[in-house]
Amino acid sequence: MRTRAGIVLIENDSVALIERHRAGRDYYVFPGGGVDEGETPEEAAVREAREELGIEVAIKQKVAVVHFDLSTQVYFLAEKIGGEFGTGVGEEFTDADPDNPQEGIYIPIWMPIEELPKHENVHPAEVAKLLLKAQTDGWPDEPVVVVERSG
Repeated sequence: MRTRAGIVLIENDSVALIERHRAGRDYYVFPGGGVDEGETPEEAAVREAREELGIEVAIKQKVAVVHFDLSTQVYFLAEKIGGEFGTGVGEEFTDADPDNPQEGIYIPIWMPIEELPKHENVHPAEVAKLLLKAQTDGWPDEPVVVVERSG
């Protein structure tokens, strides 16, 4: 079972996302990646923010746990504490071949939160919905648990 850790980073009424074009699909994901052996999900989320976005973040709270088939994805509300957005040096940028449709491209972007409902291709959708709800209701005290199934 694979565990993935991601962040929800909000700045100036926008959310940090990774725009993906891969295997003929165009979509957005919250920044994050796999948790390495010996690493906590929080540590992985901080490392992935550095690799994918080029920034240092502080974890504020766990906001969602998404169970999808054989993987678990843990999302944290994060705050930028340093670095320059868009200067990531992870293998996604250094080793990816944009001409290979299986690898595709990764583009860190800021999406205005008000635009989120216009995009059905933000994954996981439940985290995007939670982010929208939190704008009016605040973040829940306990992380939201979501079970998704493929197919």
